[in-house]
Amino acid sequence: MVLKPFDNDILDGLCSKDQLDLLDSVDRLRSQGIDHYVSLPQIIVCGDQSSGKSSVLEAISGVSFPVKSNLCTRFPTELILRKTPNFGVSVSIVAHHSHSKSERASLSNFRETLDSFDALPELIEKAKTAMAIGSFGRAFSKDLLRIEVSGPDRPHLTIVDLPGLIHSETKQQSTTDIELVQDVVKSYMQEPRSIILAVVSAKNDYANQIVLKLARAVDKTGTRTLGVITKPDTLIPGSDSEAMYVSLAQNLDVEFRLGWHVLKNMDSETGSWSLPRRDENERGFFLEGIWTTLPDSILGIVLLRERLSKLLLSQIAAELPSLIDEIELKSTACRAQLQKLGQPRTTIEEQRLYLLTLGQVSQSLTKAAVDGTYNDPFFGDAKTNTGYQKRIRAVIQNLNHSFAETLAREGHRYAVYNSPSEAPSRTPGSNVRTITRAKFLDRIEDLMKRTRGRELSGTFNPMIITDLFLEQSQPWEALARSHIEKVADAVRNFLKHLISHIADSSTFGTIFQTLVKPAIEQIVKDLVVKTAELLAPHQRGHPITYNHYFTETVQKVRKERSRAEFTRVIQNFFGIESLDQPASLRYGTVNYRSLLDVLMACNEPDMDRYACSEALDCMQAYYKVHRSHSSLNYDLKSCIVALKRFVDDIAVEAIETKIIAKLGDILSPLKVAYLAADVVTSVAGESDERRARRKQLTSQLDVLVKGSETCKRFMIGTLQGTYDTVLNFKFRMVGVGWQWLMRVCG
Repeated sequence: MVLKPFDNDILDGLCSKDQLDLLDSVDRLRSQGIDHYVSLPQIIVCGDQSSGKSSVLEAISGVSFPVKSNLCTRFPTELILRKTPNFGVSVSIVAHHSHSKSERASLSNFRETLDSFDALPELIEKAKTAMAIGSFGRAFSKDLLRIEVSGPDRPHLTIVDLPGLIHSETKQQSTTDIELVQDVVKSYMQEPRSIILAVVSAKNDYANQIVLKLARAVDKTGTRTLGVITKPDTLIPGSDSEAMYVSLAQNLDVEFRLGWHVLKNMDSETGSWSLPRRDENERGFFLEGIWTTLPDSILGIVLLRERLSKLLLSQIAAELPSLIDEIELKSTACRAQLQKLGQPRTTIEEQRLYLLTLGQVSQSLTKAAVDGTYNDPFFGDAKTNTGYQKRIRAVIQNLNHSFAETLAREGHRYAVYNSPSEAPSRTPGSNVRTITRAKFLDRIEDLMKRTRGRELSGTFNPMIITDLFLEQSQPWEALARSHIEKVADAVRNFLKHLISHIADSSTFGTIFQTLVKPAIEQIVKDLVVKTAELLAPHQRGHPITYNHYFTETVQKVRKERSRAEFTRVIQNFFGIESLDQPASLRYGTVNYRSLLDVLMACNEPDMDRYACSEALDCMQAYYKVHRSHSSLNYDLKSCIVALKRFVDDIAVEAIETKIIAKLGDILSPLKVAYLAADVVTSVAGESDERRARRKQLTSQLDVLVKGSETCKRFMIGTLQGTYDTVLNFKFRMVGVGWQWLMRVCG
């Protein structure tokens, strides 16, 4: 394609050569569609409807736009002029992010090329059709029409023409259209690096034109707004309106730091004008009447181009440091997202290698957690909940200790006391029932009658110990299952933290659901089965122990009960409150035989009752509920029979053997090596969306990095140029001083 040449001199003033690399990078960023991440320097043309914006844009850029009075801009139009080795003009649509994915894809397919700007009006009509303007009641669109003009002799420039602001609804323009246009204009105005050309038509009172209000709202100090007055030829010479607009042009009424500029547009009703004729007509207009009182620097399109060139240069210079910082920030975020995606995993080899690597790290960290060596950064701060949950050995130790205490406190059905006065105000466990020894003996006596065999009076059937023990240890099963569930939850939390740490965000969920969760569920099932096995001897068998602590405990229980009874008798016999209190023998002598008779009367005359008491002592000794004078004493360090054995079995045979020892095998390299290919792909493979996301991020990062390098190069070059200028000035001053000294010395 051969592009017909057009007058490039119009644009030469808008961009110095020093800016070419920088603006090329900026345009490349914009062409990648990431300008919503980084605010880029550009010139935006804003104004009320029919204010002459398109004519201003054409006069500045030299690119012809439809400017007939019955037409208006229906969508943002972005004109990009870029310096490239080859000539070309392309027109495309950038879909607004509010569209659905399919709509964005359809609009993105709109791309046309031109060999002349004469065909631009017709192409704009095609774009309107593609954007469905005129269909479904739509009069405006948020979609962007992008016109890119490239060539080796093109300067770098970006100008955006925005839809005109609407004052009131009509048959063709609804309230929704008014709001849509305002939203579009505001979104562009709010970009902090944009220079706002606020176009005001002299046909209407500027106080009623919406553009000034919006410009003031986003640029309160007016540092990046330049006011442009159009259609001054419609003012009646000598009128108050003319004087009012002259005052406005002098920056006296609505003050902008960038000031105002006045343009005379071509008359769209008289036909098409050439740009040279337009400029000549404008020069002649400003040589007459009140306009001659204004400075030449604020009149006409030629000087406006110069002003824009300086403004754009100063805007870039001022924004360059913050632009570099913002690009670096976006680059860091982009790298972080790429890191989360991990390395590409397209082939089965890459996918299996990824899982093998995870398996090795998993085994290493699991061993450290199980051994209690928490040196790896993975474990974090132990004072936090997350850090504690990762220390699985500490969690299991604490849970086992808590289980032992809970079982000792709440594992028995009854807490037996000598009398109601000895029972504490609160029972040791929420489900533990308090009962006096006398009442409990009544229960045992009734049970013995119902289970009587061939035993002699005063003795008991040993199997009654089994019945009593089963009743007393009834809470064990619920407490053990609760403990197992807590351990399983702790292991799940640990594994979630572990997999989340070693896997990327996309594969964490799949790995956990596909490989880890089924394995841990099977382990927990085995753990439940093992717990049931450990409970079985205590639930269905009969008490068996060869531990010498059992007989010692029986004797100790009996001695303590006898001691308590004898203490009571002696206190009553001597009339004292405590055995520590020395007795005063009032009668001079003591009848020891009477004391002996009283002590002997303490024996249980009822043989069955005696057997019940013996059975209770044996059951308590076997269960290990050791009591003192006033309350039960749950001493875990003293003699332990069934209770301690069960606690140890749960900790060692169930938890340690069935779950802790198997954690390292859940995601081991050996297990990964034998996974089927389809499983490996389903777990570690990448979706099309993920690959597309990585490609997009990689491309975006490449553009950002190059843009950052260009910005920094431009910054360094600017500083170097400033330094060279200062240095040359010093050398010149030294030379002048030397010449003056030579003349003086003659």
